[in-house]
Amino acid sequence: MMINKFNKQALILIIAMFAIITLSAQIVNPVKWNFKLNDLPNDEMEIEMTATIDKDWHLYSQKESPNGPLPLYFEFMADSANYSLIGAVEEATAFTTKYDETFETDVYYFEHQAIFKQKIKILTDQPFTITGILDGQACIGGRCVQISEDIVVNIDGKDAVVAVETEIVEENSTEDGSLWGFFWIAFGFGLLAILTPCVFPMIPMTVSFFMHSDSKAQGRFQAIVFGISIILIYTLIGTLLAVFLGPGFANFLSTHWLPNILFFVIFLFFALWFFGAFEITISGKLIGKVDSKADKGGVLGSFFMAFTLVLVSFSCTGPIVGAILVESAGGQILKPIIGMLGYSLAFALPFTLFAFFPSWLSGMPKSGGWLNAVKVTLGFVELALGLKFLSIADQTYHWGILDREVYLALWIVIFSLLGIYLLGKIKFKNDSDVSHVGPVRLILSIITFSFVVYMIPGMWGAPLSALSGYMPPQTSMDFDMQRIVRENAPTQVVSSTTGNSQSLCEEPKFSDFLHLPHGIEGYFDYNQALACAKAQNKPLFIDFTGHGCVNCREMETRVWSNPEVLQRLKNDFIVVALYVDDKTKLPKEDWITSEYDGKEKKTIGKKNADRQISIYNVNAQPYYILMGPDEQQLVPAHAYDLDVNNFIKFLDAGLEAFKNAQPTETPTLAEPISL
Repeated sequence: MMINKFNKQALILIIAMFAIITLSAQIVNPVKWNFKLNDLPNDEMEIEMTATIDKDWHLYSQKESPNGPLPLYFEFMADSANYSLIGAVEEATAFTTKYDETFETDVYYFEHQAIFKQKIKILTDQPFTITGILDGQACIGGRCVQISEDIVVNIDGKDAVVAVETEIVEENSTEDGSLWGFFWIAFGFGLLAILTPCVFPMIPMTVSFFMHSDSKAQGRFQAIVFGISIILIYTLIGTLLAVFLGPGFANFLSTHWLPNILFFVIFLFFALWFFGAFEITISGKLIGKVDSKADKGGVLGSFFMAFTLVLVSFSCTGPIVGAILVESAGGQILKPIIGMLGYSLAFALPFTLFAFFPSWLSGMPKSGGWLNAVKVTLGFVELALGLKFLSIADQTYHWGILDREVYLALWIVIFSLLGIYLLGKIKFKNDSDVSHVGPVRLILSIITFSFVVYMIPGMWGAPLSALSGYMPPQTSMDFDMQRIVRENAPTQVVSSTTGNSQSLCEEPKFSDFLHLPHGIEGYFDYNQALACAKAQNKPLFIDFTGHGCVNCREMETRVWSNPEVLQRLKNDFIVVALYVDDKTKLPKEDWITSEYDGKEKKTIGKKNADRQISIYNVNAQPYYILMGPDEQQLVPAHAYDLDVNNFIKFLDAGLEAFKNAQPTETPTLAEPISL
């Protein structure tokens, strides 16, 4: 196989594919705050807080909506000898009222900009500081983020300096990274789709259509219409998926065994398709009808030519498009639209560019076996990614058929076979003979085998943090060398804050099938954990998590494993992990009737999810709450954030708040039972 400039570009695209499938989520900040002070008569001042809201986002008002989104909340430090608060925070901007189908109630929100004001009475001539917090929620198309800011206002006479310490955390769905990251994943797969045997040969044929226009300008105009039409067709597919499934269907798709098994079968089907086990083609009669419309020329002709390309290339692009749609089906309402936009933009790009610069066609390589090699490579990747859906169903229902070491073994075998294939030692139905290994195949095989070598230590308990979002939890392993070392360690970690080593009050419920990572001992039932927190006079660390939560596993692998974080979790808190997607049925005496929707909750997951929604108006994981034994929240909640320092600050702030809330004389407590 000849290696030329274009093949090197293909190499870059394929390498990019391996990189982008592990893209981390991006932090979103849809609301920017500006603070200033206004002088008022009679020694009064006004703290003016202006929220600038990104386009199409909604920031919800202080007015609470029953069963609606999280309302905006302001709290300033209580009155002191330096100042007093005059009334509550007022909304200087009128909010919009609208019935929201997602929440099924009227909601009150701001768009573009909102101004809030808090009046204070100054009681001293000396400099002083006012501190406060604000919490709220901003949403776009069913996707919501928590808004949380600490406010510090330094006042010196009539001069004021405002310093704001800001923490913005994104509420991600259980299965998905950010929309921006998913856009680039879809974009990468769109580029790869071009290199398949059904699409690549179409480039010169399609471009020649525009080159035979009446003028060069007309040809370029038609090429632009052609490219835009491809984008519109695929984006329409994503929009229809979003409309019919929507965010309300996300939890079912993310955690129920039926859709996850179905998705696994779909990915397996796509992989076999790419391996050449069978061929599926679109009816020639349908293609002929659409193609006849393209002969009319003009805008309509360019559109139908794009439609023809979509249909003709479906036998190669169908598995790729299907994989993107399946990955986005359990996400937020915008994800299918964003995925198809990214994919179609990359897919349409070369056709448009070659139409503008037809001389580039002379530098293109001939079609050949290398195109089928790209197709087979994608088949291996689809086979590996499909196991993720089987794993989610396995974890949620505790089938025990795909534990971490089994999952890893399958990935190691799959990617080893891919490496062997790239070296030309395995041949599929439509492959050409490989007489020698060129630079492209060699480099790709080195990358693949390096990935395999990276995974092998995971069979003995290595955390494999780069793959934490795709692997079953480490607690599912039968043989974990790290756990064995921990269990046989001669000493326990002692907290610098309390001086107590980790201990529990009683055997945790559900510990036979639910586990915490890194040797942390804790509970999986809220009431049991609360009772222990009262007995030991420790704060609660509540972890709303899920078996199918990619971001939860990333937090546990990349953040919780930090020695400073682990020390605090093990010794300063009573940890309780509340799984919101576990399907285990509870004894009848533990069933509850939800105050949120009036329905009876009979499983572990539904009961925990109801607690999160009813109390915190949040249904995304991970979501962390620090609470005292009196069930009072100590600090604002924390969500997905891979910055270890931020998480340590969150834990320390909770410990400090708990310490400050303690009475001067603490009653004697019962000795904890060490397990």
